[in-house]
Amino acid sequence: MTIQTDTREHASEWNRISKQFDKIGVQYVRSKLYVGDYMSLDNARLVIDRKKDLQELVGNVTQQHERFKKELIRAIDAGIKIIFLIEHGPDIQTLEDVYFWQNPRKHEIRWRKNKITGKPEKYFVSPKAVDGKQLYKSLCTIQDRYGARFEFCTKDQTGQKIMEILKDGETKGIR
Repeated sequence: MTIQTDTREHASEWNRISKQFDKIGVQYVRSKLYVGDYMSLDNARLVIDRKKDLQELVGNVTQQHERFKKELIRAIDAGIKIIFLIEHGPDIQTLEDVYFWQNPRKHEIRWRKNKITGKPEKYFVSPKAVDGKQLYKSLCTIQDRYGARFEFCTKDQTGQKIMEILKDGETKGIR
C-alpha cells in the first residue's frame, strides 16, 4: 500500500508520522489532497483527516464550522468517505469517551483583582467553552448527517492507525 499525504500537513507533525511510516515499512508520497490528510493510492474514496486533539476538533466544529461543513459536503459530492483520526491520548479511545471529556479551557481557573474591592478573586477563563457532552452530540450529528466516522489514537500510534484504517477500508470495499 502506498499512502498519499497532503502537503499542507504541518511539518513537525508530518516528520513525526513519516518516521512512524518508515518504521513499519509504509510507502508514501506527498501531494495536495482534495479533502483530508491521508489516502491510499489504491482507494481514493476513503480519506483520513487527522486532528492533533479534541481541542482542534472543537475549534473546527465551533469557530470554523462553515469551513468544516463545506469540506464534509465537498467530500460527499465527490463520493469520498472521511474518517477523522483524533490523536487525543489514552483517555479517549471511542466516540462515547468524548461524552465524559473535561475541556481544560472550560475548567481553567485564574486569579484577578476585584475592580471594586481590590481583593483577589477566582474566575473561569472560558466558562462557555464546549464540554464533552456538547462535543459528543455534535460529533454524533456529523456522523449521522455526513457519514463521517471518528477514530482515536495516541500520537505514537498514528502511523499504524492510518495504515490500518486505510487497509480496512480496502478490504471492506469502501469505495
